Amino acid sequence: MSVKRTEVLTGPALWSAQAHFPSVLGRQLVIDRGEGSYVFTSDGRRLFDGTAGLWYANIGHGRAELAEAAYEQMRRLETYHIFGRFLNDRAVELGERLVGLSPIADAKVILNSGGSDAIDVACKLARRHWQLEGRASKTMILSREFAYHGLHAYGTSIAGLEINRVGYGTDSLVPETARVSTDDIEKVESTVHEIGAENIAALVAEPIQGTGGVITPAPGYLEGLQRICRENDILLVADEVITGFGRTGHMFATQRYHLEPDLIVFAKGVTSGYAPLGGVLVSPRLWQPFYRNSPDTPSFRHGTTYAGHATSSAVALRNLDILETDKLLPRVEELEQLLAHELAGLESREGVDATRVAGLLGGVTLAGQISAEAVTDELIEHGFIARPLRGNTVQFSPPFIATDDEIRAMVAALDSVIADHERR
Repeated sequence: MSVKRTEVLTGPALWSAQAHFPSVLGRQLVIDRGEGSYVFTSDGRRLFDGTAGLWYANIGHGRAELAEAAYEQMRRLETYHIFGRFLNDRAVELGERLVGLSPIADAKVILNSGGSDAIDVACKLARRHWQLEGRASKTMILSREFAYHGLHAYGTSIAGLEINRVGYGTDSLVPETARVSTDDIEKVESTVHEIGAENIAALVAEPIQGTGGVITPAPGYLEGLQRICRENDILLVADEVITGFGRTGHMFATQRYHLEPDLIVFAKGVTSGYAPLGGVLVSPRLWQPFYRNSPDTPSFRHGTTYAGHATSSAVALRNLDILETDKLLPRVEELEQLLAHELAGLESREGVDATRVAGLLGGVTLAGQISAEAVTDELIEHGFIARPLRGNTVQFSPPFIATDDEIRAMVAALDSVIADHERR
């Protein structure tokens, strides 16, 4: 009996992230330049970056000011680690700047290389906190259905997108995690009751779910999460990797939604993607036990080689300057209204089930007969980058520097592609 052999595909040496290779090999786009709200491919296409990369290119591409900040810093000191008694001046300066912007009063900041790093730190710190408090049973980390919190071990474990959780031999790479309803606060309360508050360390939540399908919070939901956490002595962790640094028209979405989290996780927009950097803003409740002047004071064992990287910190500082001097947060509020108006105009189409906008985060859920993946592929041919997400959703999150005409043109292109699919 002969055994059928399946062809092994070939392609670039680079193993692409989140790729189903039979679907992408042979049609990958190589981006080799960026300018403003546009990126350019190696085969000469000019594409409006309707997703700001992976939600990060807030100030646009190719800003000379950030290149100069990196160059000047590297000429003086590329970096030095911040372990133990060592610091570098740029990391110290950035820490002070971030704490000054923080919605958490009297915060400390832990710096690392990105959002997935930061989620790992936040979940570990939450569990470590309760061990120091003598409440050793509080180890469970809750997260929401459809949540995305990166793909390190903890991010994989608390993912609400099952496709990111399966295939590793156990239900959760890191044990003691569970999901709660993404929109029904009564179901959240029921889950907390079933597990037992005495067993729950923290609840991690995106104020606006990004990769899960641009899910804006149901009325009263986030307030309900905060109430449940306070009533049950559960730490609230806000994942602001996407929403932080202006994406919702506020520096942090927790300010927009009047939340008071114990920890805030950030990345992406802190440098607008010009350098890898992320971190955690930590409330006094959690940091003070590690700062007591006593021989018995414990250490929190965190830290990566490039935590507090001097060049990344210099880039972040310049990026924060631009957000302020160019008045980009008020601009996001203006663009939010425009994007909401333009997307609402699609709701009369048979091919559109719903649209959602919060800040410069937009989602269009397509009717079942139209594929979001096919639509975003065809938008490339019209000169626009969008992204297909869970729930058959087309995602938009353009740079803060986008013009009104570019927003209108982006939505018009989507309208045209959907109309073509309706006629088929």
